[in-house]
Amino acid sequence: MFIRGIRGATTVEKNDANEIIEETKKLMSQIILQNNLEPDKVAQIFVSLTDDLNADFPAKAIRTMEGWSFVPVMCMQEITVPNALPKCIRIMATVNTNAAQSQIHHIYLNEAIILRPDLTK
Repeated sequence: MFIRGIRGATTVEKNDANEIIEETKKLMSQIILQNNLEPDKVAQIFVSLTDDLNADFPAKAIRTMEGWSFVPVMCMQEITVPNALPKCIRIMATVNTNAAQSQIHHIYLNEAIILRPDLTK
């Protein structure tokens, strides 16, 4: 078994609590689905937001997903970089898996697909 990082990112249209929660759920659901994740195999999840998002904690979205309430989740603010993608939510999940690095599916949704076009299908 290996320890792997799984990345993902999405964007929201506005700094709205419901939108932040819903888009985080969509992103995490795709990460789970595409990587066949089970909560017991996840060591931790870090969620970052750009500085233009502060209406809610996206970690709440993950904690409310069935079976995920005991996985440690932490939110943080991204560094402010000129011309960076605005209104962006990023996830880094640290998981235990038998998958090779090349078999990990990193997920980019909405405007965030411009961050890693090489990883989108």
